[in-house]
Amino acid sequence: MNYPSISIVVPSYNSSKYIERAIDSILNQNYPRIECIVVDGQSEDNTLNILKKYREQIKLISEKDKGESDAINKGFKVANGDIVSYLDTDDVYEPGAFQKVAEIFLKQPDLMWVCGKCRYIDEHEKEIRKIITYCKNYWLKRYSYKKLLIVNFIPQPSTFWRKQLINEIGPFDINIHLVNDYEYGLRAGAKYNPGLINSYLARQRMHPEQLTAKDVSGQLKETLFVARKYTSSKIILAMNFSFISCISLTYSALNQVRAFNKS
Repeated sequence: MNYPSISIVVPSYNSSKYIERAIDSILNQNYPRIECIVVDGQSEDNTLNILKKYREQIKLISEKDKGESDAINKGFKVANGDIVSYLDTDDVYEPGAFQKVAEIFLKQPDLMWVCGKCRYIDEHEKEIRKIITYCKNYWLKRYSYKKLLIVNFIPQPSTFWRKQLINEIGPFDINIHLVNDYEYGLRAGAKYNPGLINSYLARQRMHPEQLTAKDVSGQLKETLFVARKYTSSKIILAMNFSFISCISLTYSALNQVRAFNKS
């Protein structure tokens, strides 16, 4: 089989706690054509020392950047893969994910991007937020662009694009920091519907140190700002605001329960 090459960009900054797990989940895919590009914003912790052990297996860019979106764009610019994605250092791929991604692209040559399912885990690898996973899976199976304008149900770690699409729709918006994946999903979805893979491709880690966990109100504002870029419908925007408000309240409640259980 003529397997397509897959490039994964890993934006990194002070990521020593989890970065080995992320990189190992890429390199241990048992897939023949993998390119791993780590774009590090000159970390001040032990990240760069950890990356030395992978020097023969990864491409490393280490320089100051303007945030995650800028780092992703740097990686995409040098990526050689037919298929491209990015993985945050907190997250990991499931074994066999790349094989499933390659197969759907090979079977459907007109597909420009695909999404699979994704679980949430905590810092100890325990699965959490199963109700959120269920809801996202529900919406993903019933994908439409109008629904995506209302609620962001695209699981970023389980999303892959053809490099051709990246070249067509352009780089990530470096002015969007909290929901850059949502903006890119809306941009891609405005042109092409995604292919759907009914399998878990990744695990997304949730922990208190994350920027999105620290700035829930900022995430809500940015989500609404992004939706306004792609629709002027007051009804859709009102529904978007209602959904993201409910989701934010749910996340806050789950965090409080978790903190209570720890105490």
